[in-house]
Amino acid sequence: MDSLIEILLMLIGVLRTFIIAHFIMSWLIQFQVLNIRQEFVSQIWYGLNRLLEPIYGPIRRVLPNMGGIDLSPLVALLGLEAIRIVLT
Repeated sequence: MDSLIEILLMLIGVLRTFIIAHFIMSWLIQFQVLNIRQEFVSQIWYGLNRLLEPIYGPIRRVLPNMGGIDLSPLVALLGLEAIRIVLT
């Protein structure tokens, strides 16, 4: 049972890293530090979008419209932290 919990905690850590990378990358794209027209950047960006949209989608439907501010990564991180606390 301990090994299953350790695997789940590892997956939560990886998912948390992906969410933080997506968040930082969105800011870098918004401030035009990264160019989405570059093939490598666009592959990473669209890959992260495809990976995280099933998590962000339900959260975005529940959260009110904040006028351009997307709080779904923050809510997802808080949810992952709550799951991590329950598992430990």
